[in-house]
Amino acid sequence: MRGANEEQLMHPIYNYAYITDAVEGLILTNVNTLQDQEPRNNFFTRALTWNEGGILNGARHVTVAGTHVYVSANAGVVELDMDDPLHPKVMAVIPVPDARATAVQFRYLFVADAGGLDVVDITHPSAPQIVAHVPLADAHSVFVSRTYAYVAAGHDGLAIIDVERPDRPRLYTMFTADGKLNDARDVVIGATNASLFAYVADGVNGLKVIQLMSPASQPNFYGFSPEPRPELIAWYPTASPAMALSRPLERDRGVDETGHQIAIFGRIGSRPFTLAEMKQLYMVNGRPYFVTDRVKQEDFIPARIRTGAAK
Repeated sequence: MRGANEEQLMHPIYNYAYITDAVEGLILTNVNTLQDQEPRNNFFTRALTWNEGGILNGARHVTVAGTHVYVSANAGVVELDMDDPLHPKVMAVIPVPDARATAVQFRYLFVADAGGLDVVDITHPSAPQIVAHVPLADAHSVFVSRTYAYVAAGHDGLAIIDVERPDRPRLYTMFTADGKLNDARDVVIGATNASLFAYVADGVNGLKVIQLMSPASQPNFYGFSPEPRPELIAWYPTASPAMALSRPLERDRGVDETGHQIAIFGRIGSRPFTLAEMKQLYMVNGRPYFVTDRVKQEDFIPARIRTGAAK
C-alpha cells in the first residue's frame, strides 16, 4: 500500500504500546505483531524499560503527543523526547505536585493534579510554562474536547471548565447529577450522531453516561462548541470500582502533534504537513500570532480611482 499510494513512512513511535509503572518507570512493548495477520505470534515482549536516575518513580499516567511523551510521576510531569523510541531523552520536568493525568490540545498541556487543573503552555516544548490554575479538591483525570476541559473530580463529580482561552480558564459548572455522581475517577468524551456524551468511570458506582448535548437540550448543537447541557442518562454498576476508561477513536485525524502521519490517506502522493510546515500557519519569528477585533487601517489597500468613471 505504501508503494502504490506513495505514502510516507509511519514513525517508529507507533510500533509500541506505552505503559507506566510506579517502580520501573516507562515500559514499551512492540505491538506490531498484532498487525501481520498471523495469530500464532501474538506474544508481547518488552522493548524498553526506562527510569533513568529514578526520574519516573511513581509514574502513573502517560500522554503520547507525537514524539513528545508526558509522564505523570512523583517529580511532576516529565516530558520526554521519543523521536528515537528506544532512547528517550528528558526535555523538561514540569513542577506540578501530585500530577495524576494529562491531556494535550494544540499548544497546551492540561494537568489534573491534587490541587485542581493546571494549564501549561507547550508552544516551545523544551521550555514549558504553567500559565493558569483552576482549584479543584479531588481532580483525578482530564479530557479536553474543543473549548471545554472535562475533569473527573472524585466526590465533586464532573467539573466542566471553559478553556476557550486556555491561559484564562473558568469553571463552567460542577455536575453531580443531584449527588449520584460522587466518585468520578476518569472521563472520556465521544460524539454519536447529533449528541455528545461523557463516559465517566465513577469509582464504586460503576460506569455512568452523561449526555452533554442533543438537539432537544441544546438548540445550537450544530455549532463548533456549544455550551454543554449535562444530564445523567445511563448507569452500569460494575463488579469492582470503575477506575479508568479507554481513549476513543478520533475520526478524520491524519497527523499527530509533531507532524507525523498516523493513518493511510488513500490518495496517491498525499501526506500531512510536517511540524515545520504547520508552524508557518500560526507562528512568526518564533511567536504565535492571533486575530484581533481591532481594525487597523494600515492593513487596507486604498481602492484605485478609475479616471473618467461615472460617479
